[in-house]
Amino acid sequence: MKMLARASAILVLAAVPALGEEKEATADEGFSLLEEGAKIILRNMLDEVEPALKDLHKDFGDAMDEMGPALRDLAAMIGDLRNYHAPEKLPNGDIIIRRKTPAEIAMPRPGEDIEI
Repeated sequence: MKMLARASAILVLAAVPALGEEKEATADEGFSLLEEGAKIILRNMLDEVEPALKDLHKDFGDAMDEMGPALRDLAAMIGDLRNYHAPEKLPNGDIIIRRKTPAEIAMPRPGEDIEI
């Protein structure tokens, strides 16, 4: 047992000068290593997700081709969405969207300047 302890102590003491001779890593080197690691992770994630995104783009494009005219008509009927209150769900499950009165439309929104 004493022999094992002595051998361990000799190995530790022999390694100390070798550790002291190593160049200390700077913070910039650490950040660049983290940056490289993050780039590798993001690149791998994009490689895995890319086929699904291409399919989604194709499907969404097809849906927009079919629904585009109806959405344009709906947008023309509604006009500016700021003329309406937020949707409300009634107890029976109906959803209503109330139109604002002209007085409510004229009121300044939060964060807008008021003319004096």
